[in-house]
Amino acid sequence: MTAVKLSGGCQCGAVRYHIDGEAVSPHLCHCRMCQKAAGNYFMPLAFIPGDGLKMTRGAPAWYQSSDPVRRGFCANCGTPLFFDTLQSDGVAVTLGSLDDPSAIVPETNDGVEARVPFHALLDGLPTTVTTRSDLPGGIAMIESTNHQHPDHDTQEWPGK
Repeated sequence: MTAVKLSGGCQCGAVRYHIDGEAVSPHLCHCRMCQKAAGNYFMPLAFIPGDGLKMTRGAPAWYQSSDPVRRGFCANCGTPLFFDTLQSDGVAVTLGSLDDPSAIVPETNDGVEARVPFHALLDGLPTTVTTRSDLPGGIAMIESTNHQHPDHDTQEWPGK
């Protein structure tokens, strides 16, 4: 368990939250349901017990992905935010939605029966700096027109 005081939220800033408590069982879930929910090969999650999670702006929309589980996301931008096992006392947060996604380090790989077979090869792939030669103006165009909420709390959003 890791005691934390962190904040996070969705890409557009409509949903924001604070964590004040413990982060339990930080992990990468490779199950097929998490792959679909994240649109990725795995979903990084950590369980926040009790009332350690507080909403500070907006509220998530929910999708009942199975009888015992629902998933919280921003209805405005679609960012996956929460994994809620209905009979548990707490909720898991997606670690990528934290303002500092490196603050909670995953400790286990779960749902490995569905892990993509090439996962072990990913660290060996060549790395490049993002240039976005497919866009006029490259990465500078994206940076100068960024509508993403900053990685910290704001009084209001979108900013004026």
